[in-house]
Amino acid sequence: GTAKIEDNHMAPDELCERLDHLQSALREAERRYGRPAGSVRLVAVSKTQPVARLRVALACGQRAFGENYAQEFHDKVTAIGAEAAEWHFIGPLQSNKTRLVANTAHWVQSIDRFKIARRLAEQRDPARPPLQVCLQVNLDAEPGKAGVAPAELPALAEQVAGLDRLRLRGLMCIPRPRHDFDAQRRSFARLRALLEDLQGRGHALDTLSMGMSADYRAAIAEGATLVRIGTALFGPRRTA
Repeated sequence: GTAKIEDNHMAPDELCERLDHLQSALREAERRYGRPAGSVRLVAVSKTQPVARLRVALACGQRAFGENYAQEFHDKVTAIGAEAAEWHFIGPLQSNKTRLVANTAHWVQSIDRFKIARRLAEQRDPARPPLQVCLQVNLDAEPGKAGVAPAELPALAEQVAGLDRLRLRGLMCIPRPRHDFDAQRRSFARLRALLEDLQGRGHALDTLSMGMSADYRAAIAEGATLVRIGTALFGPRRTA
């Protein structure tokens, strides 16, 4: 379910300022770590944020939004419009909820088992472009956390790559929080190595979705192409 949030009345111009600040920080990290300019894209994590706040972010130039709950995702896409933004589903997806995202999402970043991928492929309208997907990896073997084990990744990638109506683009992770920059980098370097291994097996992959508000610089240093940021953009979530 979705936690109802109290609107913390952030003024529209404050949200635009935060967006500008974040974009500058992403460009600065690209320069610092030798990444091509514009190679890192911001996915605004908008779960629990009211539709009005997403509209402000859109008006300020933000394109990609990430949501974690299937029903909330579906409701927001319906309210704002499927083609008004680039919609990323980034949360755990249960098989009975795939229909809510199969035709509203442009990206599903959180596939960690074949059953979910197969259902999305079956439910995706053939008239729509292929659904862009990432496989979520549980880097730290954390119990209760979504993601495929690294050892099982090559087999899953092979299965998902074979599905019509999906296009396998890369990998996503949510590593265990680490406060030391070098330790953060080591986590992300492991995901990059897994991506390179799959490329070596013949998969044409170009996406590493990694890094959030607390560790996106380390992720960019290790090759992130999508960073998923909520708190640094919208402020702390206040659950009622």
